[in-house]
Amino acid sequence: MRLGIISGKGGTGKTTIATSIAELEKGSVRIDADVEASNMYLYYDGEDRDKEYFSGSQVAHVDTNLCTQCGLCNEVCKFDAIDLGKVNELKCEGCGACTIVCPEKAIDLVEEKTADIYRTEIPDGNIFRAEMEIGGDGSGLLVSRLRQKTEKHVGNSTITILDGSPGIGCSVIASITGNHWLLIVTEPTKSGLEDFIRVYQLTEHFNIPAMVCVNKYDINEEVTLDIEGYCKENHIPLVGKIPFDETVVQSINELKPIIYYENSKANQAIRHMWNRMKEDYLNI
Repeated sequence: MRLGIISGKGGTGKTTIATSIAELEKGSVRIDADVEASNMYLYYDGEDRDKEYFSGSQVAHVDTNLCTQCGLCNEVCKFDAIDLGKVNELKCEGCGACTIVCPEKAIDLVEEKTADIYRTEIPDGNIFRAEMEIGGDGSGLLVSRLRQKTEKHVGNSTITILDGSPGIGCSVIASITGNHWLLIVTEPTKSGLEDFIRVYQLTEHFNIPAMVCVNKYDINEEVTLDIEGYCKENHIPLVGKIPFDETVVQSINELKPIIYYENSKANQAIRHMWNRMKEDYLNI
C-alpha cells in the first residue's frame, strides 16, 4: 500500500500527521518528498547509510581556449545567461541554443548538481530524503528518482508513507502519481479552502482516490462546514477532524511525534482517523 500525504498550501500540519501515521504503522517505509524543504527526518534518530548525487539539469560551459568572443551566443540566448563566453549559471536554462550556433564548437552542456539523495536507517526501517542545492532545479525529477530508490528497500513493509510538497507544482505531481490513496490535509481558512480545492482537482485529474483531513478544524468552524460541504458534494471521504492543540507546538519544538503525548487532543484524533482509514479504505 502506498499512501501519499499532501496539502494545497504550506503550514497545514501535513508533516505532523505524516510522522504520526508513520509511528502508528511501525515498519513503514517513509519518503520525505518535500525535497525543497525536507524536515521529516528530523523526528528520527538515524544514520545515513548511502548518499547519491543527483543532477536534474544542465548548464552551458565555455572552453575559453576555443572561444573567439564572436557574440553569436549572446544573440541567440533568450535568458541573457551568456555574454561573450561568460556564463551566468543562475540564468542558464540548459536549452543548448548556444551550443548550436557556436562556430568554434566551444560550448558544451554539462550536468549541474541538483541535490544529494539519502537513505537514513532508523530503528524500525528507513527514511528517504533529499537535500537540494541552493537554486537547484528539477525537483519533479528529483522526487521521481527518490521514489525509484525507495522501491528496492520496501521489503516486507505493508505500507509506504510519502510526505509530499505543498501546492500543485511538478514536485507534487511526481509525488502523487503511483499512490493507491492520497490524504489531503487542509485547514479552515479561506486560503486553505481554495488551495484544498486546487490540489483535490489535481488528484482528480490523475484519477487517484483522495480522502481529507481538516486540521485545527475548530479555529474556524464556519469554513470547516464549507470544506465538509465541498467534500459531500464531490463524494470525497472526510476521514478526520483534528482539533487545535497547543501540545503540537511542543511536539514540533521537541521533534517528537504528537502521538507520544498522552494528554494531547490531536493525538487522540489522529489515532481515531488512522484506525478509520485502515478499516474503511486502506484494507491493511
